[in-house]
Amino acid sequence: MLRQYELVERVLEYAPEADEALLNRAYVFTIQKHGAQKRASGDPYFSHPIEVAGLMTELKLDQQTIVTALLHDTVEDTLATIADIEQMFGKEIARLVDGVTKLSKIETLTENERAAENLRKFLLAMSEDLRVLLVKLADRLHNMRTLHFIKSEDKRRRIARETMDIYAPLAERVGMYEYMREMQLLAFEQLEPEAYATITGRLSQIRNQEGGQVDAIAFAIKQALAEAGLNVEVAGREKHPYSIWRKMSERHVTFEQITDIMAFRVLTDSADDCYRALGVLHRTWQMIPGRFKDYLSTPKSNGYRSLHTALIYENSMRMEVQIRTREMHRTNEFGLAAHWAYKQADRPDGEVGWLRDLIEIVDTSHDPDDLLEHTKLAFYQDRIFVFTPKGALHQLPKGATTLDFAYGVHTDLGNAAVGAKVNGRHMPLRTRLANGDVVEIIKSSHAEPQLSWLSFVVTGKARAAIRRAVRAKERQEVAEIGSKLFDEIASRVPGRVGRKSIDNAIARLGLRDEEDLLVRIGSARLGDREVMEALAPGSTAKLPEDHDWPSRERAISIRGLTAGVGFELADCCHPVPGDRIVGLRRPDQKVEVHAIDCLSLADGIDVDWLDLSWGERTTGATGRIRVVLYNRPGTLAEVTDVFARARANVTNLQMSQRDEHFGTYDVDLEVSDVAHLARIIGSLRGCEAVAEAERI
Repeated sequence: MLRQYELVERVLEYAPEADEALLNRAYVFTIQKHGAQKRASGDPYFSHPIEVAGLMTELKLDQQTIVTALLHDTVEDTLATIADIEQMFGKEIARLVDGVTKLSKIETLTENERAAENLRKFLLAMSEDLRVLLVKLADRLHNMRTLHFIKSEDKRRRIARETMDIYAPLAERVGMYEYMREMQLLAFEQLEPEAYATITGRLSQIRNQEGGQVDAIAFAIKQALAEAGLNVEVAGREKHPYSIWRKMSERHVTFEQITDIMAFRVLTDSADDCYRALGVLHRTWQMIPGRFKDYLSTPKSNGYRSLHTALIYENSMRMEVQIRTREMHRTNEFGLAAHWAYKQADRPDGEVGWLRDLIEIVDTSHDPDDLLEHTKLAFYQDRIFVFTPKGALHQLPKGATTLDFAYGVHTDLGNAAVGAKVNGRHMPLRTRLANGDVVEIIKSSHAEPQLSWLSFVVTGKARAAIRRAVRAKERQEVAEIGSKLFDEIASRVPGRVGRKSIDNAIARLGLRDEEDLLVRIGSARLGDREVMEALAPGSTAKLPEDHDWPSRERAISIRGLTAGVGFELADCCHPVPGDRIVGLRRPDQKVEVHAIDCLSLADGIDVDWLDLSWGERTTGATGRIRVVLYNRPGTLAEVTDVFARARANVTNLQMSQRDEHFGTYDVDLEVSDVAHLARIIGSLRGCEAVAEAERI
């Protein structure tokens, strides 16, 4: 553990103007507040914030960051408050400490909710001041170094998983690769102990068997470059154990099949020398096609710059080589922290632009599971580069679609997208993009996000925006159902229900507004009796608890509502317009619409039944039919021709049975109404290819 004078001397070495008294005061404060607290290792608790501060001095960060590191656990784990911090150390340090402080004392939250709220607060604080992130990463790194002292295996694995999913990718996104690699290695050891032991053991064997081969190859590379007049430093190492494990998992290969276990780094004086060194290496050894990447001309979003190539050395040995300047190397290893002169305006916009997307995800994700999922998706490491028609560059995760691109440009553009042009050709929104594609989004003022989009978008920002839009529409349609139900309920209340009665009912029920009232009625979170009593207290006092309400005077129309959003069409009976329908309403679920003769209605005896109608000019639905075809060539083509002539779109076709003479198919068809479906079945029965056709 760093002594007080050692910590202060470290800071004064690179920042002679630092306030020595401030640093001393923070050091003493953290020791006094943590007092006799112990860590799982048995060390005094205050050793942890002091070591975190030491990590910050290695990055040569300013005195406010060092003090924040010393104080970062005092609010969470001692009786100190943010007000105490502000009084003793000022508003800026108090704000930074508050940003790092977690919300783990909120006992009423589930583990996922607590993790999501911690992450939400952390990301919002980070958006205001990236020093919060730097302290948090150092805090997590030191905790990972001492993780093995925790006795509970479940707790160790939970912390390791959180580190692997959130903090290691965060370190990568700000270019702190040293932190990222160490976090991944320590988390990997806890999450996959057998794989960790196997890979590190094999690497040790290779190291012993080769007897200095890495040094020999590094010397050969340096000699080849020196003969070309280049002043370089060359270092070699085995690849990171977690990197090897990930490659084995993704490519489904064994350790022996991974041929590029060795990696070498070449440091030059200038960017021009990087390209010269690349040419020398490619002339000296055979380059492996498809493995060259130029991050000098096109840096990563975190500012990472380097040339990557792979070469075949003697005896068909493959090796990876990274070429960069010495200044680039420092920036690459420690990212934003490496060149920290704390002025937000001085930071390249591209290096923190991803943070704005992350904050938008935080603002739009209200469900804890969604927030954690979307945030993890935002941390993709493998990225592609695509362009707008005007030449603006956008980075996206590998596997991203044109719709991900649209949301990456702007949320409003994604919400209005109906198609795209990729390299001048019209393509659907689900089209996956490749490096160098030029993408133009086609939009419409009448477009709106679809729930089905979630099946193919890959970015967290797109998923968060789509879910937000779909939920808003769902809430609107549930409120519309609730409005129709409210009219029926209000008609049973003695006396007239006016604006004053509704406002009083909202207040009595503790709701926000009228929309909230209608949503709760539509989603069955408020029963008829509760609403009547809120509108007119005492109106249900003379009614027994098991009172059967009179049937509603008119059926509730579902016209204008969207299947899958405002209601669900039951899969058991596939009702279509023209069928007599009823709805089953369960708390916090969509209204489930069934045909009146559906056998599954017997299961809904204990839920609220709604008398429903399709309404005029309903847009249609999906009906299901079963067709038995003669087993001979061309019969399926004849049947699909019938569908086409009837202007019925096939959404699903599946063979359910096949024998020597017949094939049975279940077909889902988009039809306008029950008469349309009946005409199709009649046409099928008159077709020579069809043995039987019926609705199911």
